[in-house]
Amino acid sequence: MARNDWINSYLEAILDVGTSKKKRFESNSKIVQKLGDINSKDHQEKVFGDMNGKDHQEKVFSPIKYFVEEVVNSFDESDLYKTWIKVIATRNTRERSNRLENICWRIWHLARKKKQIVWDDGVRLSKRRIEREQGRNDAEEDLLSELSEGEKDKNDGEKEKSEVVTTLEPPRDHMPRIRSEMQIWSEDDKSSRNLYIVLISMHGLVRGENMELGRDSDTGGQVKYVVELARALANTEGVHRVDLLTRQISSPEVDYSYGEPVEMLSCPPEGSDSCGSYIIRIPCGSRDKYIPKESLWPHIPEFVDGALNHIVSIARSLGEQVNGGKPIWPYVIHGHYADAGEVAAHLAGALNVPMVLTGHSLGRNKFEQLLQQGRITREDIDRTYKIMRRIEAEEQSLDAAEMVVTSTRQEIDAQWGLYDGFDIKLERKLRVRRRRGVSCLGRYMPRMVVIPPGMDFSYVLTQDSQEPDGDLKSLIGPDRNQIKKPVPPIWSEIMRFFSNPHKPTILALSRPDHKKNVTTLVKAFGECQPLRELANLVLILGNRDDIEEMPNSSSVVLMNVLKLIDQYDLYGQVAYPKHHKQSEVPDIYRLAAKTKGVFINPALVEPFGLTLIEAAAYGLPIVATRNGGPVDIVKALNNGLLVDPHDQQAISDALLKLVANKHLWAECRKNGLKNIHRFSWPEHCRNYLSHVEHCRNRHPTSSLDIMKVPEELTSDSLRDVDDISLRFSTEGDFTLNGELDAGTRQKKLVDAISQMNSMKGCSAAIYSPGRRQMLFVVAVDSYDDNGNIKANLNEIIKNMIKAADLTSGKGKIGFVLASGSSLQEVVDITQKNLINLEDFDAIVCNSGSEIYYPWRDMMVDADYETHVEYKWPGESIRSVILRLICTEPAAEDDITEYASSCSTRCYAISVKQGVKTRRVDDLRQRLRMRGLRCNIVYTHAATRLNVIPLCASRIQALRYLSIRWGIDMSKTVFFLGEKGDTDYEDLLGGLHKTIILKGVVGSDSEKLLRSEENFKREDAVPQESPNISYVKENGGSQEIMSTLEAYGIK
Repeated sequence: MARNDWINSYLEAILDVGTSKKKRFESNSKIVQKLGDINSKDHQEKVFGDMNGKDHQEKVFSPIKYFVEEVVNSFDESDLYKTWIKVIATRNTRERSNRLENICWRIWHLARKKKQIVWDDGVRLSKRRIEREQGRNDAEEDLLSELSEGEKDKNDGEKEKSEVVTTLEPPRDHMPRIRSEMQIWSEDDKSSRNLYIVLISMHGLVRGENMELGRDSDTGGQVKYVVELARALANTEGVHRVDLLTRQISSPEVDYSYGEPVEMLSCPPEGSDSCGSYIIRIPCGSRDKYIPKESLWPHIPEFVDGALNHIVSIARSLGEQVNGGKPIWPYVIHGHYADAGEVAAHLAGALNVPMVLTGHSLGRNKFEQLLQQGRITREDIDRTYKIMRRIEAEEQSLDAAEMVVTSTRQEIDAQWGLYDGFDIKLERKLRVRRRRGVSCLGRYMPRMVVIPPGMDFSYVLTQDSQEPDGDLKSLIGPDRNQIKKPVPPIWSEIMRFFSNPHKPTILALSRPDHKKNVTTLVKAFGECQPLRELANLVLILGNRDDIEEMPNSSSVVLMNVLKLIDQYDLYGQVAYPKHHKQSEVPDIYRLAAKTKGVFINPALVEPFGLTLIEAAAYGLPIVATRNGGPVDIVKALNNGLLVDPHDQQAISDALLKLVANKHLWAECRKNGLKNIHRFSWPEHCRNYLSHVEHCRNRHPTSSLDIMKVPEELTSDSLRDVDDISLRFSTEGDFTLNGELDAGTRQKKLVDAISQMNSMKGCSAAIYSPGRRQMLFVVAVDSYDDNGNIKANLNEIIKNMIKAADLTSGKGKIGFVLASGSSLQEVVDITQKNLINLEDFDAIVCNSGSEIYYPWRDMMVDADYETHVEYKWPGESIRSVILRLICTEPAAEDDITEYASSCSTRCYAISVKQGVKTRRVDDLRQRLRMRGLRCNIVYTHAATRLNVIPLCASRIQALRYLSIRWGIDMSKTVFFLGEKGDTDYEDLLGGLHKTIILKGVVGSDSEKLLRSEENFKREDAVPQESPNISYVKENGGSQEIMSTLEAYGIK
């Protein structure tokens, strides 16, 4: 309120204008009326539209109108209302007159500031369009350079054909679902597939029964969608198990059921081998606190590790049950919304399985809309919604996704088209090249498919489609006391609001959100007298106990609705019950249908509109916004009308038309019931699995195996482990004939067994380190100003090994070295500092693109190379990255290839000090625009750039080893410096323990991570984590051991 104190001056000046008490009263009434129109776009259009009219010149300038427009369009309504009350109570004529001139200057400054915000936004959008166009042109030039002349002609013909096809309207007698080249999923030949499917919906309150939809902005239609999708997939032949992963919440603020680790959604059919579907709740962040989705971003790595543990456990269990002991990995991992999309991207990369994404609502689209309003700055938008972090998560999800499921075509063109990672023209070109068998030169675009959400029709009774007003008489008829048939309680709760319950019901069902545009609906109803005479209005706006205790955005909407009801005197005509259960929603639809009513969704933009399908299933005609998914729904069902959500007159006219014209009402009802099967869950699942199977044909088969712990210790790295089965008699050091003692013979035996296993080509023997209980990972990026590795690495490693020996003892802890350097550099520095590399079980090199095993003669993990190669552009990245890396022209020797560190999975570039290079976020954006998906890491104090595969990174390499070796990430300890390479943040979050060694790092590369306009570190890393501890500078093994003991490692 304090920041809007000067609004008093505006309103006082408004009160000053006028020559009589009557005019002053009328102006005050106008202010109150306009307070209800703050968020109404049609008000703005009328205000500015009148100024452009022909009769504008004849009108005299109105100070009242000018002041009201500036104040109302710029500030929060609740503050304005409170301030208006204050001004009325403290009226001072002399003071108001003296401040009027100052007020005018303030208004001028406000208008100027608003125009500057709009101008800056326009410049930013224009610059981004130019960059996107340049990226597309570069990609097309590279692609065309590889085609022969004949192929170019053919490509041009294909382009013209594609353009012609896209301009033609498809026949509207059916909705096209799957392209002709795809094979429809058939349940007859898929029954023995035993598919395991993982769905992820991270935020909100998720449970199978009595869903609290509308309780807050995080618990909406997405929750219902993912729960019903999990049930429907589990009931599909060929699907063995479906897991829906969400966050575990044990807060006293919510029901105890949200803290249950496992909830069964559907039981497998009797006699079936299916396991059914389950909600799996993963601990993430503070378990005793409900965290809104805007604050969940720092806890995503923790959720990833917990989900990975669950999936590996289930894969192993299912493999033992139905696959002869071989793990059954997920058929697909499907992320819903940006946060779950990022989780799915990490899991799909770690497990090498396909990923699918559903955005539900998109951050960039919301960001552009908020900027266009000009009421809040870019910084405030990001501070409130964490919008930049969300957009980056969506871009990462696009990078990893094989397929993106959308509800409508409008979502593809108008929403996903805003992202760097998707260009519809380039995607079509790449798809054509793949069909012809022509190389795409490492470029990749995810496939967008339109699969409308399904609906569970089991709640729709047969009589719902046969007798629209059957049960209504039992509640409002003259003989209601004689009919013993019970009526739903929610009917009584709604009917108590009406003075005449016989009238048709106009039903609106949504959460109390500004975007749902409920206030415009109430105004349209209140200002249309014929509609008020013919119908009642029912507003189901979530659940509430006390409006004052609700989130500010929800309470403002509800207060607006109540004010409008009072303003238009709609008592007895509008129902707004405080509570309803999810199980009562079908009864609400039935009531509207039995009164021959209409369902309306007037949202400003509706991504899909699931409630429209639900209403149609109960025989309700619909009126819906023309912005978004309802366009496709109404075309498919042909059961209603589309309106401009900003046009009150259009909304009231459409409602009146359906309510008053009984023939039109009956025709819309009939069409909806006839076509509703197109949105059933079985139809949705068939289309979904068909598309997933098509995408899997392009995705490499996973070669990831879980290593079994050997019965006999056969690894060189386990020579220090006592095993009585390998001991000989030790009666003497030497025999009489001069043979070696028993200890030496034991050593030779271990060597022989290891050699025999390696000769057999057994992968388990090659890559398994044996019975390790924990892993200690050294990932200290210790470089001097010139990018050379500092000598203190030797001391760090010795202290870590010594502390490990003092805690769990030798053999129980394995050691891993993770570095941005090449293998040869690691070998050179360790030899120089007398570090024994054989103490390590694995060496992760080149920022996570390669894994080597010192105890197997530095053998490279070929499986890991295969694991990360998918979407790797290979040689195609070289010329592109050299063109893009510098922000300004540089000398030839400023940016050069660092040949000694280059490999098949890493392209290393040497950067001379002082050369201005692009940050990681800028480089990644430009590569995405060109269809190239890579991971980019600055290392060696920003003197080197490693370009590696998308699925490769140090944290992903360690997750890979965790799976292969069967060691939980929570049993891993990372040793880091206070800063490091640009992938340093990735190593901080997760279930692993982190010990940060102060003062060991000289220069770092983090200044090249992202720009100041991007999100901050606190949006990626938890600020207060029990898994992060610090060891002071020069802290030795004893202090490290004390820190380990504090973690419970003894």
